[in-house]
Amino acid sequence: MNLTLMIPELLAALPLTLAIVFVALIAGFMLALLATTFRVRRVPVISQLADLYVSYARSVPVVLQLFVAFYGLPLVAGLFGVEDFLSATVASMVGLSLYHGGYLSEVMRPAYLAVERGQHDAADSLGYGFWRKLTRVIVPQALHIALPGYGNAIIYLIHNVALVMYIGAADVMATAHLIMERAYNQYQFGTYLVLAVIYSLLCLIAWLIVRAFERRAGRFTQKSAAAKAPLMPNI
Repeated sequence: MNLTLMIPELLAALPLTLAIVFVALIAGFMLALLATTFRVRRVPVISQLADLYVSYARSVPVVLQLFVAFYGLPLVAGLFGVEDFLSATVASMVGLSLYHGGYLSEVMRPAYLAVERGQHDAADSLGYGFWRKLTRVIVPQALHIALPGYGNAIIYLIHNVALVMYIGAADVMATAHLIMERAYNQYQFGTYLVLAVIYSLLCLIAWLIVRAFERRAGRFTQKSAAAKAPLMPNI
């Protein structure tokens, strides 16, 4: 099998891989935002549950988290009388979303805590509520700190999406293995080399996008540095 026949088949499976990554990015970000909020505010019981979730996401191997999602969620749904609703693709999205959210929470929380305490106190003295303080004062300063770690989290997610083949999702990696099996495993090197190029390009695109946001956030931080003084109450 030559590359002209292999590449189109691999690219045909790429949209599913990108869909899994995109859903995990969005859902994982929302989970991370929620978990980080509770971990920072230390709400009784809920904060401990958020800590437990983050510990699970960071401690359990990703492939095992996928198996838990694939085999565990149908059992939970069965308790409510719902059956046969979970496909391998949906389980992949759920498992990777839980992983990405827990990992990303450990990027967001240090970035939040890295903002000077005086900025919190100044916003409180001006009567800002928690959410207004977060969006108007803390997030713009924490964003520049969090972006490098967020970029790494995206790259790790792209790497780990290759594991969804183990629960039956027909992504690029699973398609590559089907190609090799049809060819009686004669073209492993060429197939894996093409896969390496595809994943490298995906990671490169993600890095370039995050890098562009880093530059923009850096310019915003420089422009807003002079605005820190006006935030402090006039004496």
